[in-house]
Amino acid sequence: MRVLIAPDKFKGSLSSSQAARAIERGFISGYPDAETIVCPLADGGEGTMDVLVETTSGKKVACEVTGPLGKRRQASLGLLGDGKTAVVEMAEASGLQLMAPEERDPKSTSTTGTGDLIRCALDIGIREIIVAIGGSGTNDGGAGMAQALGARFVNCDGNDLLPGGSCLGSLEKVDLSELDPRVREARIIVACDVTNKLLGDEGASRIFAPQKGASQQDVELLEACLARLAEVTGQCLNCDCEESPGAGAAGGLGYGLMAFLGARIRPGIEVVMEYAGFERLAKDCRLVITGEGRLDAQTAYGKTVIGVARAAERRRIPALALVGEVAEGASSLHRLGVSCILSIAPGPISLDESKQRAGQLLENCAREIGALLFTNV
Repeated sequence: MRVLIAPDKFKGSLSSSQAARAIERGFISGYPDAETIVCPLADGGEGTMDVLVETTSGKKVACEVTGPLGKRRQASLGLLGDGKTAVVEMAEASGLQLMAPEERDPKSTSTTGTGDLIRCALDIGIREIIVAIGGSGTNDGGAGMAQALGARFVNCDGNDLLPGGSCLGSLEKVDLSELDPRVREARIIVACDVTNKLLGDEGASRIFAPQKGASQQDVELLEACLARLAEVTGQCLNCDCEESPGAGAAGGLGYGLMAFLGARIRPGIEVVMEYAGFERLAKDCRLVITGEGRLDAQTAYGKTVIGVARAAERRRIPALALVGEVAEGASSLHRLGVSCILSIAPGPISLDESKQRAGQLLENCAREIGALLFTNV
């Protein structure tokens, strides 16, 4: 039996590569004759750079960038095995995990460091850039990213705006005349795991800003500021991409990458699966095992499990999802190609314990699946 093992990370406990190896060990223990193929995946969130670098036998390049609160820090840029493509993971430079809980404030955090990483890629001659935009700690519409590359965001006095989403309310002009000319030579793909537009009830501020430390009052301020950004950008650049799916991702960074750099947004899981050679690896497989830390109704909007399930369904291969938590709405994923959903928890167990034991729990669950299939060969 040929089995493809293609999970995402189990956030807070296992990388996608570690999860895949745990599943493989367990399955082979239960089904010794199985042929397993490991294909770690990601969907544009944290860990995407690591997966793509590992998958393509690439390497990481150290860069100095501006962190989300303005302090200089070290970050990594992924250089893929083809030597022509770079991966910028915005969480490396502008991510929520870079700040202590009491420091998180999307009114003042900036995507400047993400622009620094893009510039680093340009400096080493790269013109094919994938920007993975999950894990954001910002809500500035990508203005900081564009400023790092030479764009100007000007107020009524002709002064450049300070970093942070709350400053956008005084925006009067967007000027790209001094934008790094190498940007126009580059092909930039945004790997995204959500489809939210920039504004509105399902937009960047109202959906994601509370997760980044915003109060309800902050949320409405940030919504008004992003609306001002879209209005002025539309006037100055004749751009209306705020309605595009994914524009609201990463506090509007998706919008900024499209509007200011001419980037194209794609589902992150599709990008990663292409580089990983998923279709080739799935050939002649009789089962695909995927998984991640949590499944819920939001998983349908571009997450790894659904990308894998849809690809498996096209090949008429059953897709089995192993997860840490099966939340409300997860059963709806059966309509989208997920054949079976199994929680790896052995019974009542705390979140901390499940994270600590995630590798063993995955291995145990995969062993039982392998043993069941082996007895029915």
